[in-house]
Amino acid sequence: MSKISVIVPVYNEEKNINQFIDRTVTSLNKTKLDYEILFLLDPSTDNSEQLILNEIEKNKKIKLIVFSRRFGQPSATMAGINFVTGSRCIIIDCDLQDPPELIFDLNKKMDEGYDVVLATRKLRKGETIIKKLVTRFGYAFIEKITDIKIPKNTGDFRIISRRVIDNLKQFKEPNAFLRGLVAYIGFKQTFIEYDRDKRFKGETKYNKYLGSLKIAFNGIFGFSSRPLFIMSVIGFIFALVSFIIGFYYIIVKIIDPTITPGLSSTILFITFFSGLNLIGLGLLGEYVGRIYDEVKNRPNFIIDKKYNFDE
Repeated sequence: MSKISVIVPVYNEEKNINQFIDRTVTSLNKTKLDYEILFLLDPSTDNSEQLILNEIEKNKKIKLIVFSRRFGQPSATMAGINFVTGSRCIIIDCDLQDPPELIFDLNKKMDEGYDVVLATRKLRKGETIIKKLVTRFGYAFIEKITDIKIPKNTGDFRIISRRVIDNLKQFKEPNAFLRGLVAYIGFKQTFIEYDRDKRFKGETKYNKYLGSLKIAFNGIFGFSSRPLFIMSVIGFIFALVSFIIGFYYIIVKIIDPTITPGLSSTILFITFFSGLNLIGLGLLGEYVGRIYDEVKNRPNFIIDKKYNFDE
């Protein structure tokens, strides 16, 4: 029989843990399959760790890994990929915005022969208009500029097969973008739609705007070199325009030596091209920074404690 593993990154979620486990276990029991729930905990300032340990005492199918410091959700998720034992794997957050009840539907859809079933957000409750606009623009931009097709309106909530899990283990990127990596791996993929709920309790630990921007950067710079090409084209165009303007001023000066170009236009050109250069350097710096992170070859996470593992 198949076994379902559930990966749950956690940071300061004491108000949601018990409710999350109750709803998740109920949904997993409906599948009639064996299961494990693996919590990946960044050291928290609340009672999250103890609450999970209490649940382990009641249910030996729950496991816990505690990191040495806060490594962030992407690293926690990739750490979970390395430790799951199931033939299928669910990735879900603990804040209950993604309903655990959908696990049953995701698993049932996978039975139709898919390696990946994505949970696509049809409605996003509790989000501001600005956040929705930023998200929509971000997905559209990533789709246009990246070299692979990354599905719109999907987070990390999904079910993946064992062969996708095994392929994900090969990636050691410090700025892992799971949505892009799964799209890059390929195989037969589909989706089911759902309405994303508001956070069940507590405040989000995720920066609504800078967090989205960071995810967008990981998607763009991790899966496309096109921004560098675009900046090269823009640089060539403006260099050509500058040459034409310079040539024009030379001709004007030859025709009428008394004409002197205005100071304001000179300042405007200098500031504009300086800004353009800084944008280009910023883009180049993003790529160089990622190269720097990878060549250091540091571990993407360090484990402090493991609970309810055989070894």
